[in-house]
Amino acid sequence: MTGSFWWDVAIGIAAAMLLAWLALVVALVIVRPRGPLLREALRVLPDVLRLIRRLATDKNLPRGVRVRLGLLLAYLAFPVDLVPDFIPVLGYADDAIIVTAVLRSVVRRAGLEAVRAQWPGTDDGFAAVVRLTGLNRPTS
Repeated sequence: MTGSFWWDVAIGIAAAMLLAWLALVVALVIVRPRGPLLREALRVLPDVLRLIRRLATDKNLPRGVRVRLGLLLAYLAFPVDLVPDFIPVLGYADDAIIVTAVLRSVVRRAGLEAVRAQWPGTDDGFAAVVRLTGLNRPTS
């Protein structure tokens, strides 16, 4: 295979990654939290981070759940994001979407009761998290 073939492959991969990133940014612009929803999400953020740490170290949860939560903590601690945090609203929206997806996955696998048992905050805060993430909806 010639060198130009590998350049074509590399350019194709880079173009696909750029297109996927742009699609993510557009999706985040469309679904970004607004108004009271954003304030509510920011209010419970410290409790959500403690919840994730507690769930990740809970030996009663399935190993796959704990691995997902550990990877989530690593992603949140890693300084490079899909959308840089200095971009207003969108910079933190990608983190919120990923946290929501992982929490939904944890509830599907371990149950809402396991998440509630580890919740470090108030009942109102937990109700806000349930509302924000859609955890109260039936899972399929």
